[in-house]
Amino acid sequence: MKIIHRDGTVSVCPEQEQISVLRHTAAHILAQAVKRLYPQAQFAFGPATEQGFYYDVDLGETKLTEADLPAIEEEMRRIVRENYPIKPFVLSRDDALALMRERGEDYKCEHIASLDEETFGFFRQGEYIDLCRGPHLTYTNALKMFRLTGVSGAYWKNDASRPMLTRISGTAFFDQEEMDAYFAQLEEAKRRDHRKIGREMELFLFDDAGAGFPFFLPGGVALKNTLIEYWRSLHKENGYQEISTPQILNSALWKQSGHWAHYQDKMYMTEIDGEVHCIKPMNCPGGIIVYNSRQHSYRELPMRMAELGQVHRNELHGTLHGLFRVRCLTQDDAHIFMTQEQITDEIVGVIRLIDTVYRQFGFSYSVELSTRPADSMGTDEEWAAATEGLCRAMELLALPYTVNEGDGAFYGPKLDFHLRDSIGRTWQCGTIQLDFQLPRNFDLTYIDEQNRRVRPIMLHRTCYGSIERFMGIITEHYAGRFPVWLAPVQVKILTLPGADAAYAERVRQMLAHEGVRVSVDDRPEKIGYKVRQARQVDRVPYMLIVGEREVREQVVSVRGRGDETEQMPPETFLAKIKTEIRNRI
Repeated sequence: MKIIHRDGTVSVCPEQEQISVLRHTAAHILAQAVKRLYPQAQFAFGPATEQGFYYDVDLGETKLTEADLPAIEEEMRRIVRENYPIKPFVLSRDDALALMRERGEDYKCEHIASLDEETFGFFRQGEYIDLCRGPHLTYTNALKMFRLTGVSGAYWKNDASRPMLTRISGTAFFDQEEMDAYFAQLEEAKRRDHRKIGREMELFLFDDAGAGFPFFLPGGVALKNTLIEYWRSLHKENGYQEISTPQILNSALWKQSGHWAHYQDKMYMTEIDGEVHCIKPMNCPGGIIVYNSRQHSYRELPMRMAELGQVHRNELHGTLHGLFRVRCLTQDDAHIFMTQEQITDEIVGVIRLIDTVYRQFGFSYSVELSTRPADSMGTDEEWAAATEGLCRAMELLALPYTVNEGDGAFYGPKLDFHLRDSIGRTWQCGTIQLDFQLPRNFDLTYIDEQNRRVRPIMLHRTCYGSIERFMGIITEHYAGRFPVWLAPVQVKILTLPGADAAYAERVRQMLAHEGVRVSVDDRPEKIGYKVRQARQVDRVPYMLIVGEREVREQVVSVRGRGDETEQMPPETFLAKIKTEIRNRI
């Protein structure tokens, strides 16, 4: 596939970049179509994304809906058929600003003015010109398979104080088979939407009284607690000590940590005793206070401190999305304080722990190394040492990884773990961040073998990422059909007309006494209706059907997620399900 660059050269596009170039070109063709249909349109940004492309547009008083998308798509097809060559050119700063002013592109002018560059690249196709670094396809008819997928709102430069723009989204592929597979996945994702399943299974809810703050119902609490119990058991086995730190800490602490300068726009604040305090957006400063509460010896290191810390973050309303993006979340945090010599071993240990967690849930994953961002703390030497430590651990485990330049935390580089779920989607969850900065900001020390005060290295890490988001991910991964050990309700007892209610209750009590999550459906409904409710809505792993015969023979009829039914004494079933729960099946 040939592509054209900003300087006018044409080359063969590397295979790994082809889909991005295709979608970036599609975004320009979308903008050209919008400009033809809505001449007043002004354009912001229009990038390719992992799933497709979008363009943010200011349409003035015009309100676009999804009903308008077919007309825009048809205009895009016309542009493709007209087969315009895509031609680049470069202008000086003054000429670039003059061109964009002439074309009425206020957002482009503002963007040019914000950049410290002397020349700017543009691409022309027919009558349409766009500010862009490129590269692009060489002709518009190289775009074959595309579809617009939605309309939403987006703030200019993601700033809530700036204008709300119209975001038109779409996707593009090289062939029909790829596109059909993508939209089949979207339909399956809709069926698995954790918000829908959460309502049906009564796991959690959202209310306008607290936008972005989830309410967990009994079933959701059962699932959440099961995840936490599993997390605690693994961390105990791996030498972690659990701590708990305050929700609210004074602003002086956040200034010392660097969060005030780098993260203040996401922090909620209040005033206590005439002093500004912050509701914590992260757990690490609290963990540092715990470490710094007394002097430590090298013999105590590595010190692994785990915390299920609830944090609050002021996310924009438009970015909230079920459990995936909330304003209140529980991070499964841990902070490891260690010597320079322990870095590799500790990172290897964390990677193995994360691997254990993801395999338990049936996830495969990939790893991404994010390097120093422009807005960061520390010296080049510290960043180089931290990055080398992460790379060395990955190489020791022979674990492949990709590099994401400039996307590290402000205090250190990080490894991000991207899960792949049962329908092929990826989710960023676990992370490992190596930090030389906070120990220095807080003057952390330990006493080494020569009785000297030495600064420890700090490692931040999560496995789930956040309990809430992980709950949303596994709800969609399993489509609500959780394995027995995770299921909010593991057993549902269904009574037939005429059955002895006391017998069903005795079975329930026996199971509940042994820690099985069990409920009884003794409504005067037909058994077929009860089975459908338990299987399709409640999605329970086991149904125990109790009628007159079961009472007489002192058995239960056991039906799992298949259609087979097996009779056995309640005690036999109890032994079976306890084994499955213990083995996390």
